[in-house]
Amino acid sequence: MALVKLQTDNFRNLVSAPNSFSPSVNLLYGENGSGKTSFLEAIGYLGLGRSFRINRHQAVCRHGATRFVVFGGLDSGLIDTPAAGPDYQGLVHRLGISRDISEKETRLKVDGEAVKSLSALAKQLPVSVIDPGVFDIVAGGPGKRRQFLDWAVFHVEPSFAGIWQQCQRVTSQRNQILRNGRIDDDLMRVWDRQYSTLATEVTTARQRAFGLFLQAFDALVRQIDAPWIDGMKMAFYPGWDPATPLVEVLQSHRDQECRMGHTLYGPNRADLRLRFQGRPVSETFSRGQQKTLVILMKIAQGMVLSQLGKQVTFLLDDINAELDEDHRAMLAEKLRELGCQVFMTSIERPQPDKLWQETMPEFKMFHVEHGELTEE
Repeated sequence: MALVKLQTDNFRNLVSAPNSFSPSVNLLYGENGSGKTSFLEAIGYLGLGRSFRINRHQAVCRHGATRFVVFGGLDSGLIDTPAAGPDYQGLVHRLGISRDISEKETRLKVDGEAVKSLSALAKQLPVSVIDPGVFDIVAGGPGKRRQFLDWAVFHVEPSFAGIWQQCQRVTSQRNQILRNGRIDDDLMRVWDRQYSTLATEVTTARQRAFGLFLQAFDALVRQIDAPWIDGMKMAFYPGWDPATPLVEVLQSHRDQECRMGHTLYGPNRADLRLRFQGRPVSETFSRGQQKTLVILMKIAQGMVLSQLGKQVTFLLDDINAELDEDHRAMLAEKLRELGCQVFMTSIERPQPDKLWQETMPEFKMFHVEHGELTEE
C-alpha cells in the first residue's frame, strides 16, 4: 500500500487542505519552520499512531485547538502493479486518527469503521523513519534497538502485537510486586510462569524476524564496498542467558530484582548486539560508519517486508544535514530498487538527477510554505 491522499485538521501549522502524493517518490522542500517535517509527522501518525519527534499528543495540536485529525487514503502502490503504472483513481483503504486533547481520547478508523487498536492502522501502512535521531540505533541504548527490531517483528509476525502487550502487562504486575518489598513466593511463582511463557513466545517471534532481517542484511552488504563489513557481527540477545530457563533465572536473581524494584531479565531487556572485532560498534565505528550501518539496517528491513509483498513508506527528514552526497545517492537508489514509497524533505530544492544518476523514478516535487504544499 502507498499513501496517496492526506488531509489534516489542527495538526501543527498545516493547512487543512487535501494533498495528493505519488506512490513512488515525493520530494518536499522549504525553509526551516515551513512545515516540511510536520507533513512527515502527520504521515507517521497513520503508520505509527504517534509522533516520531515527541511523545506528547498535545504538542502536535494547533495552539488553541483541543482536537486534531489526520486522514489518509491508500492505493495499491507499487507492489504487484502492472508495468503501465498504478491506478491513481480508486483508494484501497482509508485511515483516520483523531485525538481529543481535553478528553485524552483517541479515535481510530479504517474504511469508515471504528477500530480499537493502533495495529489495525499500522499494518496497512508500514512507515519507517530516517531522521537525525535514527542514528541512535547504534550509539544509543538497547531500547532503541528493541524498537527497531520490533517494528519488523510486528509486520512479519501478525500475532506479535497482542503477545507483546500481554507480556508488558505481566511485567508491570511483577514490577508492582517487586516494589512492595514483602513478596508472597507462591504468588510470585504464578507470575513468573506466566511471564516465562509469554517471554518464550515474544522471543521466538523476534528470533524468526531477526533471521529474515539478517539474511537481507548479509545480501545487502555484499553489494557495498565497505572495509569494515567483514569484521562486523550482529547478534540477537533475548534478554537473559538462553542456556538457562527464564523461570530459573528469575528465581536465582529474586533478591537482586527485589533490591532494584523491577524485572531485570526477559524480553524487556532484549538487544541487538553490534560488534566489530569483538568490541561494540558504538566504540569502534566513526560517526560516518555508524550512519552507513543504520542506513543499511533500515534498507534491510524494507527488503524483508518487500519479500512479504508489503510496500514500506519511508520518511526521510532532512537527511542532507546528516549524509553526504554519495550516501544520499546510495540510500535513494536502494529505496528505488525496493519499490518503496519515499517522502524526502530538504531546505534547498532537491536535485533528482544527483540522487538517481541511472534510473529516474516517478516523482512529485512540492514546495512547502506556511504549512501548505504546492506541487511543482
